[in-house]
Amino acid sequence: MTQPRDLLVADSVPSRSVPSGAARVAGVVGWPVRHSLSPRLHGYWLQRYGIDGAYIPLAVAPDNFRRCLRALPDMGFAGVNVTIPHKEAALDEVDKLTERARRIGAVNTVTVTDDGKLHGDNTDAFGFAQSLAEAVPDWQGKGEHAVILGAGGAARAVCVALIEAGIGEIRLVNRTGGRADSLAKDLEGAITVWPWEYRSEALEDTTILVNTTTLGMGGEGELKIELSYLSADAVVCDIVYVPLRTKLLRAADARGNAIVDGLGMLLHQARPGFAAWFGTEPRVSENLRRFLIQGRRG
Repeated sequence: MTQPRDLLVADSVPSRSVPSGAARVAGVVGWPVRHSLSPRLHGYWLQRYGIDGAYIPLAVAPDNFRRCLRALPDMGFAGVNVTIPHKEAALDEVDKLTERARRIGAVNTVTVTDDGKLHGDNTDAFGFAQSLAEAVPDWQGKGEHAVILGAGGAARAVCVALIEAGIGEIRLVNRTGGRADSLAKDLEGAITVWPWEYRSEALEDTTILVNTTTLGMGGEGELKIELSYLSADAVVCDIVYVPLRTKLLRAADARGNAIVDGLGMLLHQARPGFAAWFGTEPRVSENLRRFLIQGRRG
């Protein structure tokens, strides 16, 4: 039987695609979930490593989320990813939380333990840190200054990652000040809140800028910011990956700044869950990136 063209990648994806009755099963829970790239991502790894397993999308309305999560052990699931709008609700539904998930205030990875308990984690901070290290290996955050645009769940994860890296100061800039104030208070780090109208001026003396808002995403509004305030050796990150190279990244690249797109964070945040559910530490490769980009366009 001929393999689909999009599975014929250079690092030899094995031909096994049909799980057996003994397969380990995981999935992603969201509402809606049809847009998720996680099934394609985990499906690639399952075939790449020849694992007898399956990863399926689970479209679950908020009213049914608790019942879905509690049914996972009885249905034989190894675990699930949790995506919008369930990440915060999952905090109260798992039996045990990692400290990182508690700090971020959301769960994106649930593992069913051997005794049937639900273990909740958040791997977004790990994903951001690994993506940054992969794209800019020489970047050192200790004692430096960062600007983060946005104050939602992604911003919390990025703040935690940078605090763990030893960042000196985070300048948090959000369109609504109250949410930014709440984030700064919750994390208790060296975080100062700047008004949205001063987002360009906040870039002075910073070594990394991270956009965690939806501005610049396909179908959303444009992110307007003046990069002339930013030093030439600063790193510019955008967690948006549709488009992969946002206007912000194109502008930063044109002036010589190192850039980090949002796809790397998506890929790396998936690694801990896959390893826990399927017993194999997966690798993020250029072939995987191309495979995900193909799926996003399809």
